[in-house]
Amino acid sequence: MTPREEVVTVEIPGTRDDVLDYLQDRKFSSVPVIKQTDDGEVFRGIVSRDALIEEPDEDQLALLTEEVPTTTADTSLEDVAGLMAAEGERRIPVVGERLDGIITVTDVIRAIANGHLDGDTAVDGLARRDVNSVYEGTPLPVAERELFYARVPYAVALDEDGETSGMLTEVDILAVARVVEGEADTGESIADDDDDWKWESVKAVGNSYMPTRNVEIPAKPVREFMTTDVVTVGTRRSAQDAAQLMIEHDIEQIPMVSGDQLVGIVRDIDLLEGV
Repeated sequence: MTPREEVVTVEIPGTRDDVLDYLQDRKFSSVPVIKQTDDGEVFRGIVSRDALIEEPDEDQLALLTEEVPTTTADTSLEDVAGLMAAEGERRIPVVGERLDGIITVTDVIRAIANGHLDGDTAVDGLARRDVNSVYEGTPLPVAERELFYARVPYAVALDEDGETSGMLTEVDILAVARVVEGEADTGESIADDDDDWKWESVKAVGNSYMPTRNVEIPAKPVREFMTTDVVTVGTRRSAQDAAQLMIEHDIEQIPMVSGDQLVGIVRDIDLLEGV
């Protein structure tokens, strides 16, 4: 686990900006929240990147904090992996009398990659067949809504021929998102009835941004923000192979291919099912 002295935390009272800086700069998926009391530090929960995107009107850190499952320092890594898989949690705080540290999905993936946990299962048995995708010409704010409704942190970008051209993730979106107070004045780039991407109650601001609620996301196409050098994994490769690719390329999901055909997606949390 990452010990307490190395864990980045935010404190109550605080604001969403305290968390956004960490998530954008360090590409974390969530940050633990603590509160200082007369009896010392108390763990209160976590704030995730999902919460920041889904609740842009809320600024108070205490109201963005979510309760999450916790574990103890003497719990086995296999048991923690099982808890993550069962609860869909990416970070499990290790809590004793205080916050002792944190175990992340990346910690478990690294253990699989290094052979410390079982990684023999073929990815074909762990991958998901329902691949989320988006057209590469889609404006980024619309793509963000698509990820939101699909309830997944990624989309495989497709070109005009329906071929894979890149990967878009929540991290890519959060890196360029900006939360604003209230609604900004509208500029010249307002969608009209002839606009192919007209969206009810969604309008461009200035020449660069389109607000989704009060989160400003650049209104340029997905192709300008996606990763074009897509790493893939074959159906016969093992969970350990996939884990090694994830660690090497610092990614959370890998498209699974059979020949040159996209047939599934392997997310890091899917690999935990094989442990």
